[in-house]
Amino acid sequence: MSAQPEYREHPADALTERDLAVLDFEREWAERRGPKDSAIRSHFGVSAARYYQMLYSLIDSPIVLAYDPMLVRRLQRLREARSTARTTRTFRAQPSNEQDRFF
Repeated sequence: MSAQPEYREHPADALTERDLAVLDFEREWAERRGPKDSAIRSHFGVSAARYYQMLYSLIDSPIVLAYDPMLVRRLQRLREARSTARTTRTFRAQPSNEQDRFF
């Protein structure tokens, strides 16, 4: 028996309504602007942090990849770019002007 849920005719058969709602929200949000955190809270009733935990666990699933490969790959690229940006941040070695100096 496999660790992943089985699906018969379509990958969406193995996804919950909430999984599908998260994926639909993310797909539609790519075309919208505005405060996403408040939209997440009002639409799903969870914090943005919890939403992203759910989303990132979804996009690692082969079932979700089969359901919407373009969306999953785009989200994986965005996640990787954010992760890389966090690990490669540079900090100023020298103060930029006299007011920043603390001698």
